[in-house]
Amino acid sequence: MQRLSYISILFSLVILSACSKKLDLNPVSNITTENFYTNLSDFQQAVNGVYNKLRAYPDWAMWMGEMRSDNVNPASDGNRDWQGINDFSPNLTTTAFIVSAWNDAFNGVYNANTVLDAIAAKGTGILSDSLSRRFTAECRFIRAFYYFNLLRFYGKVPIIDKVMTITEVGNIGRSPVPDVYNFIIGDLQYAIDNLPASYPNADLGRPTSFAAKGMLGLVYMTKSGPTYGIDGGPGLNSNEYDKALALFNDIINSGRYAFLNDYASIFSYTNENNKEVLFDIQFVSTTNGADFPSQLVPDTYWTGLGLQSYGNGYGSASYNVTKNMLQSYRDNAGGGVDKRDTFSIQHAYAPSASAPTVMDTTRPFIRKYIDMNRKGTKRDDWPINFIVLRYTDVLMMKAECILHGATGSQADVDNIVNQVRSRAGVGPTANVTLAALMEERRREFLGEGLRWNDLVREGMAVSTMNAWIASDSATATVHEVVPQFIIYPVPQAEILAKPGLYDQNNGYY
Repeated sequence: MQRLSYISILFSLVILSACSKKLDLNPVSNITTENFYTNLSDFQQAVNGVYNKLRAYPDWAMWMGEMRSDNVNPASDGNRDWQGINDFSPNLTTTAFIVSAWNDAFNGVYNANTVLDAIAAKGTGILSDSLSRRFTAECRFIRAFYYFNLLRFYGKVPIIDKVMTITEVGNIGRSPVPDVYNFIIGDLQYAIDNLPASYPNADLGRPTSFAAKGMLGLVYMTKSGPTYGIDGGPGLNSNEYDKALALFNDIINSGRYAFLNDYASIFSYTNENNKEVLFDIQFVSTTNGADFPSQLVPDTYWTGLGLQSYGNGYGSASYNVTKNMLQSYRDNAGGGVDKRDTFSIQHAYAPSASAPTVMDTTRPFIRKYIDMNRKGTKRDDWPINFIVLRYTDVLMMKAECILHGATGSQADVDNIVNQVRSRAGVGPTANVTLAALMEERRREFLGEGLRWNDLVREGMAVSTMNAWIASDSATATVHEVVPQFIIYPVPQAEILAKPGLYDQNNGYY
């Protein structure tokens, strides 16, 4: 992965085509406001290009969200970049995934700012008022999405709200977390006020006002989380659960979304953009395929199928679903089978094409997004969208808000959880606590990159991870988790770009 500095990224304008089935795009590169933005088509192409860097998000979710959690404990076959993320190493400042997430996000912010500046400078007379507002809202939603992930990953970050010169950027330090939240909330509120409630089929994949409401609700919940006693974490103890709940209720009461009865159908290649989906990142085979289905899958699985070109390129490493996670499914099923377990996890596979009857049952992995009948041409060509926010998440976040004191009852919480459990084929429960709700979320959203952020949001990251280390006997490889590790370090290249401009997050070197 390229290791580009933040400052260099912000000053090479590259607006590429977004990864979308419905957004049929052509790439636009090496353009300037002087020779572009002269007609409606130019603006449409530029706005579509702002979506491009979203294609990196599923990989962030897998490597920096899922692997950081108690859901996955890989076995390395060498010095792999992701090993330090899993092991809570304090020496991560040059780790490729952490560097790339920073660079990709700020590159995405730059692309959004470029189009926003162009709309303000040249949109009058070319764009109608309504289209100008919608294009602006799309760009601000995506910018807010990038910043929200930057905040959750790195804590304090520089706020860049327009295209700037190298000299200007070189004088902008990391903003306090409250200021970053205000910036995100302002963008999302504008998106809520100016995005449509839905789109025609030709524009599926763009954020709606309801996607913005769901995202803002999650922002308020994250902001309401604990500080862990550190400076720069995403939690501010702001107690804004009622604000989040109101947004979730707007989504629920709209009638535009639905709780699908079959769990597998949510992720079906033939049922994309279904009623569960509030916002997803669109991929299409051959031209803009996805690589996330292959990321946490061992190469030996593909070898057994005779499809070596579908591996993730990390040799014979394995990406084991933890014993603790497997036990959670078993305990939940009460002697039966949790449908989410059998759908989301590959428990056995042939490690060799020459001996297909020899099944590997010792290294189960997440296979949630693999459909061999729909595979593309290679490892990075899966024609499946990545769901960022879905209706079940909205329902369960509503329950979470109620348990934190927002308006509602224990019966409301229990009803939501039992709806989820019924779809999974397991029996009902009662008097659901926050701990029980978070464990249900863990089973529901395995492989969707939510677990680590869930733990951080609920103040459970340190205690839960250290308990997992003990229960899975992972003490030989995984460091003790301390509060400073709820965020990642700032990439070392950013610290060195202008000495003294950025400080490093505590606990890293």
